[in-house]
Amino acid sequence: MTLLLIIDMQNDFCRPAGTLYVKGAEKDVSRLGTFIKRYPDRLDHIIMTQDNHHVIDISHPVFWEDSKGNQPAAFTEINTDDIEKGTWRPRFEKEKTVEYIRNLEKQGEFPHVVWPEHCIIGSYGAAIVDEIMEPVKIWAREGKNFDVVIKGINPLTEHFGALMANVPIKDSPDTQLNKGLVRKLQLFDTILIAGEAKSHCVAITVKQMLNIDGIAQKLVIMEDCMSDVTGFETLAQPIYEKARREGVRFTLSTEWFR
Repeated sequence: MTLLLIIDMQNDFCRPAGTLYVKGAEKDVSRLGTFIKRYPDRLDHIIMTQDNHHVIDISHPVFWEDSKGNQPAAFTEINTDDIEKGTWRPRFEKEKTVEYIRNLEKQGEFPHVVWPEHCIIGSYGAAIVDEIMEPVKIWAREGKNFDVVIKGINPLTEHFGALMANVPIKDSPDTQLNKGLVRKLQLFDTILIAGEAKSHCVAITVKQMLNIDGIAQKLVIMEDCMSDVTGFETLAQPIYEKARREGVRFTLSTEWFR
């Protein structure tokens, strides 16, 4: 039984005109769409994740301001020192925001970055690209169903990984471990993973999956169907190195079913 897990192949990430375009994503989309059309009988199930944000979101410029009321530029990193010194301050939920940044820093991996406003709920930018959606619909017409997992709705935490938010929030179940998704993943012998971005949402999904007993041996990363956010090419390298050590396989869309 083979599952294809597609991470965040949405217009804002995969279109050159998207607000958070990942360079090369349109080619990843084309390759993955071709893969789905070529091997529909070999894919038993498909799950797609969909990043969704409110306009007011901890990762968007409008959430932050300096002492003069100016918003940070996209790709600005903000840490607890910046907040304590007044370089940047949250316009909303200051105590919760500071707690989030501190907890993120304790993880010692990904800094808090202000992204361009992206994947707004209900917008064109949040929609899954047609080049993926259309072959998935064709696949489904043979009597199969696909799932869409929505993530990122809570504005006070980033939600890169498919299984939980970067920092889960106690009273927000949608940020905590998605046990239903975990149970579904455990049903399959092979889990093919593709999507955007390799440096962020795919990497954190892989990291979270490595914490589930027995998943590493099922996981296959499709390297030609994902790309890094420019400037973050080495950020997730430790995650992928650990994945290799734990038995995760790496392949190309043109090679796996040969």
